[in-house]
Amino acid sequence: MAINRVPVCQGCGKLPEELDCYREQVMLERETRDIKDEWVRSYVLQEEGTLNPANHHFLCDSCYIEAGMPAGIGGQRWVCP
Repeated sequence: MAINRVPVCQGCGKLPEELDCYREQVMLERETRDIKDEWVRSYVLQEEGTLNPANHHFLCDSCYIEAGMPAGIGGQRWVCP
């Protein structure tokens, strides 16, 4: 049985739909203010650069900056543990 993992910021513990930075981006892309939580989660799963696809952990913009903007080694992309 597959487990439905929801992406969650490992810095602040918030879900994508609780973060204005992602809600606003989805509003701009869809050209509507009436957005669904699933759209915001999907956006993070497809577009968030810090997303770890194995466990759906990521850092939102604020938490990424607070963490010192970590970078990958040897040109590799950094993903949240």
